Amino acid sequence: MEPLMPRVWSRVFRRLQRASLLLRWSHAGCAEHVTVPASSHRGHVRPAALVSRLYQPSNLRDVGQDSRLQAEMTCKSQRLMQQAGLIHPSSPGCYFYLPVTVRSMEKLVRLIDQEMQGIGGQKLDMPSLCSAELWKTSERWDLMGKELLRLKDRHGLDYCLGPTHEEAVTTLVAHQATLSYRQLPLLLYQITRKFRDEPKPKFGLLRGREFYMKDMYSFDVSEEAAHQTYESVCQAYHRLFTRLGLRCVQVQADTGNIGGKLSHEFQLPAEIGEDRLLVCGNCSFSANVETISSDTTHCPQCSTGTLVESKGIEVGHTFYLGKKYSSIFNATFSNAQNKSSIAEMGCFGLGVTRILAAAIEVLSTEEGIHWPGLIAPYQVCVVPPKKGSKVDEAALQAEQLVHTLGETLPHLRGEVVLDDRTQMTIGKRLKDASRLGYPYVIVVGQGALEETPRYEVICQQTGETVFLSKDGLLGLLEKVETI
Repeated sequence: MEPLMPRVWSRVFRRLQRASLLLRWSHAGCAEHVTVPASSHRGHVRPAALVSRLYQPSNLRDVGQDSRLQAEMTCKSQRLMQQAGLIHPSSPGCYFYLPVTVRSMEKLVRLIDQEMQGIGGQKLDMPSLCSAELWKTSERWDLMGKELLRLKDRHGLDYCLGPTHEEAVTTLVAHQATLSYRQLPLLLYQITRKFRDEPKPKFGLLRGREFYMKDMYSFDVSEEAAHQTYESVCQAYHRLFTRLGLRCVQVQADTGNIGGKLSHEFQLPAEIGEDRLLVCGNCSFSANVETISSDTTHCPQCSTGTLVESKGIEVGHTFYLGKKYSSIFNATFSNAQNKSSIAEMGCFGLGVTRILAAAIEVLSTEEGIHWPGLIAPYQVCVVPPKKGSKVDEAALQAEQLVHTLGETLPHLRGEVVLDDRTQMTIGKRLKDASRLGYPYVIVVGQGALEETPRYEVICQQTGETVFLSKDGLLGLLEKVETI
């Protein structure tokens, strides 16, 4: 009888051989052409680096040719995102976020995490289902009106789906009886789904009933410290929008039903915007028209500047709350004299999905999406020649190029897709690529078959087209920033 251990090791060795074949995928996400035993395919999912395998329309809908669809589109970003298969309507104000959009949103979340954690923010996750008792204690159960999505459980108890979490987070902190002044400022934030019963959802992701938001809540020892935290968060917001390449204006705003003593909105100037802004051309003053008389023409800050009205999309909001919630829920800390003291609070929101849509709204053309470079779903799309064309043999060059980019430029691993729909002309695929907004599109054609291969590179953000050798191409893409 054959000894047990050799038989075991023999089976292990055969399995390792099969596994090694499966691992021969390029780091760029494109499969090499390898022979894999049929049995090893069972249960195996290939990486989604081929355009034909992305879960979105392979032929983008031309909404402009369909009057019914055109009537449903209330702004540019909504039309572009729906025709590109980035979102799909579910019910009024609610959308499916398709895989390509989720990639972009996850990048934006990583960017927000960097900035929030860079100023001391700690990430947590709070329940979306909030007890009515908390909201009744703060007296916002009635104040919020119909905007609050309410429901009852099987026991008849009232709940709401949280549009914001001041009550919840303050209660959480209040339960920590041993909080010391040495632990402050305490900055707790989450990035999660929020719910608001909008009377008229419109503009796609710009005004919906269900959306993603970053909300952070600060707890400080004094009013002065709270103002320092407030300024720190505002600076982090400015850094965030600068990294995204978006022009953002910080304007004085009404505190609304959140309450508090001080409030600012972060607005992206846009004609589709629903907020009316007054901006001084002489100094840094800017305000939402809600906070100042609309017929005011002279700047209240510098007195000499003229206020100019414009429109904006609100993508962030900050509030200094003082003790509005901490006193109600008894959120205290032990001060330097070892005495109990009420914490000073602030709250700070960013509309995650709104930033995505607003960026597309202000950066894109009517024909195609332009993403902020850092959060483009994919950085590079490689387009091989049409099957059966005179330069069909360059298709292998395209596949090799995808592999080379992933191997040579580690920061682009997972950022390169191959448009393998070679039954379509290059022209049609380039049109799709323009609509989808890949920052860099590389056409592999006749030039790739020359003694010194050359590639046509279309830089979507600038509209430039250049012809580069492989070294030139690698030099260009080496500078691409990813997150």
